[in-house]
Amino acid sequence: MTELSALTARQLLAGYEKGEFTPVDATRAALERIEAVEPLVNAFVRVDAEEALAQAEAAAGRWRAKEPQGLLDGVPVSVKDIFLMRGGPTLRGSRTVRAQGPWEEDAPAVARLREHGAVLLGKTTTPEFGWKGVTDSPLTGVTRNPYAPARTAGGSSGGSAAAVALGAGPLSLGTDGGGSVRIPASFCGIFALKPTYGRVPLYPSSPFGTLAHAGPMTRDAADAALLMDVISGADWRDWSQLGPGESLSGALEGGVKGLRVAYSASFGVQVAVRPEVAAAVRRAVEKLADLGAYVEEADPALGIEHGADPVEAFHTLWFSGAARLVQHFGPEQRELLDPGLREVCEAGARLSALDYLAAVDARMDLGRRMGRFHSTYDLLVTPTLPITAFEAGVEVPRGSGHRRWTGWTPFTYPFNLTQQPAATVPCGTDVDGLPIGVQLVAARHRDALVLRAAHALYGSGVTEIRRPA
Repeated sequence: MTELSALTARQLLAGYEKGEFTPVDATRAALERIEAVEPLVNAFVRVDAEEALAQAEAAAGRWRAKEPQGLLDGVPVSVKDIFLMRGGPTLRGSRTVRAQGPWEEDAPAVARLREHGAVLLGKTTTPEFGWKGVTDSPLTGVTRNPYAPARTAGGSSGGSAAAVALGAGPLSLGTDGGGSVRIPASFCGIFALKPTYGRVPLYPSSPFGTLAHAGPMTRDAADAALLMDVISGADWRDWSQLGPGESLSGALEGGVKGLRVAYSASFGVQVAVRPEVAAAVRRAVEKLADLGAYVEEADPALGIEHGADPVEAFHTLWFSGAARLVQHFGPEQRELLDPGLREVCEAGARLSALDYLAAVDARMDLGRRMGRFHSTYDLLVTPTLPITAFEAGVEVPRGSGHRRWTGWTPFTYPFNLTQQPAATVPCGTDVDGLPIGVQLVAARHRDALVLRAAHALYGSGVTEIRRPA
């Protein structure tokens, strides 16, 4: 990895200010990394090198004039191919989307990036319509793990995770409907935040409704806070947006001393967490205690212990959203879909309005349970995933017995149901050198607390892992 491609966004900005290098230098380094690693990982749908360099030249001129534009002027950023980005198609991993334009509108987060001078490198891969926790699609094929190309990068923001891990830009925009920034970030050894629902405006609305969040995928928590300060800007096109909040970059310091932290190794049920994963997560929890947090083992009351697994409510909401997405597709279009997505759509079409409302009731009850839990604990800490990256090109690990991707992501999707902020922080590797992530969760609207705790972990050294070559 070249020196510039290894830097964080904040380090790039500091270098621009000092005149040590320019946005053109950083953009060329990112483009060189894309050219070098793309044949191995397949992280990008489209790269517009000419346009990116033109944006970088403009940013360099502003830095020379000492008049930078916004918070990210000249920083290379990639965007998951779920977000609209004017000037090119948003295909969403599907052969059913027509590439013909005009494509004249930016999604809210993309519009904010332009306003703050970011250099847009291109669009990253996604499974079809972002429907599953790994990244492969009929349109773009399989996206692979930077640490072991035979393994999956995770999903659905797998292209973004692989790009950031490999130095193809320090920042990327992802989406998370059931773990879709946290899953690939954990598998690829980077940081990701699923903010409180509505903190980052979304348009067009996701077919998966209020399960879907937009969030930053970065090298560390400080970069994520910076990106959040940009993409949280208000946008009238999202009626459910929360509107501007506090500066998250300004809330990073303070550490974890005195915080009440609950450590749940398996949600109180028999989740088969691999021993290497459990050990790495426990070390991160012990580090929080060393930093002054009050830590105790405690499991949130998710209802699983009473046989009411929230996955059923999640499936009802997720599958019905998928069915609605393809409701007007004819037989020829349906035949083009990922077979797994087609199955999910068919299952969703069989659900009734009463089924949907029962799932909403279960979701509200889960939110109430977690609200009560956080009246006692500031943070909940869990493994991000019970496993490390498995074979690329399959939805579930072979021999696992799982039917759908939610079977191996028990720690992520519950917090899409409750809309809480949740982040993953790299905390070690397994014997094969594959990254492991620890998940930090807080009550709704306490995004700053999640980032502050993650930032403390980055300062502690527990996040130091070997970067992919």
